[in-house]
Amino acid sequence: MALTGKIETDVEIKASAAKFHEMFTHKPHHISNVSSNNIQGCDLHEGDWGTVGSIIYWNYFHDGKARVAKERIEAIDAEKNLVTLRVIEGDLMEHYKSFLATIQATPKGEGCSVHWTMEYEKHHGDIADPHTLLQFAVEVSKDIDVHLTAQA
Repeated sequence: MALTGKIETDVEIKASAAKFHEMFTHKPHHISNVSSNNIQGCDLHEGDWGTVGSIIYWNYFHDGKARVAKERIEAIDAEKNLVTLRVIEGDLMEHYKSFLATIQATPKGEGCSVHWTMEYEKHHGDIADPHTLLQFAVEVSKDIDVHLTAQA
């Protein structure tokens, strides 16, 4: 069984790619307001919202448990509506040596397609691939979409 892996999914939403991207890069602290079943909080620990190198601390509920993650913003590309986050501390580090999430929103028709990519290296072969976390990302994306389209 491979210790490194990459899983991906696409979520079709009605909100614009730019608005979705802005929510994840500049306003992630608002996500707990629109997806409270999944995200309990998001705090800035270092740097500024929407700035590469900044450290964000998440409180979230996944697989029936309250969890935490500290992430560093690795890359932001406003033209491509892309943000990459690297987990540097928290519950995921119990199972993974490294964990990188890339979120890209691409305009499509009236809305956009949100492409989630999770790249990881497991501590050992008995650890499952993070498919439930990918489903979690889909649920959060849909909650954000409901919020953004209600504002339009």
